[in-house]
Amino acid sequence: MSEDLIAPTLILLRGFGARARAAISRRSHPADPESGVSTLEMVIITLGLIAVATLLVTAITLAVTRRTNQIK
Repeated sequence: MSEDLIAPTLILLRGFGARARAAISRRSHPADPESGVSTLEMVIITLGLIAVATLLVTAITLAVTRRTNQIK
């Protein structure tokens, strides 16, 4: 049973790996200089990461505060 799952999984993983290597190659040596990530895309990604980090810090701070108040 598990052997029936291993072969297709390996094929799928190798396919994903090949696609990732091709994408990295295209990004590092683009034929068109405009094919890379634009500044606006980078700003949006950065703002999204900052928003996620802020939510995580807020959630952790609230959890620690709540637990500290329970201990007192």
